Amino acid sequence: MKLPCQLIVWNVLPAIRAAIAEELIALGVSQLEAARLLDMTPSAISQYRTGKRGYRIVFEGEVRASVSQLARDLKDSRVDDLACRICEICTQIRDENLLEGSCGTDA
Repeated sequence: MKLPCQLIVWNVLPAIRAAIAEELIALGVSQLEAARLLDMTPSAISQYRTGKRGYRIVFEGEVRASVSQLARDLKDSRVDDLACRICEICTQIRDENLLEGSCGTDA
């Protein structure tokens, strides 16, 4: 049995990071700058972009909008606490019952 927290660590967080990296690149941010903004290595950004990491989940709707807004805010230096913002997206995923097997859901 996999706990919901395991799913988050192994699947959701990498997918969120990959989606943010893709949005940043789409906004014209270089891989090096995206790595700096996300406090990651450039090779991690490259792996997200090539699908070697974070490829298991594709976000849509409100979650996608939140990821896009976070990327814009990062680009424009309007993020004080990146961890908190990522946690908000994760919470949004759980609140919308998008994570199969989450505690408190019928999935």
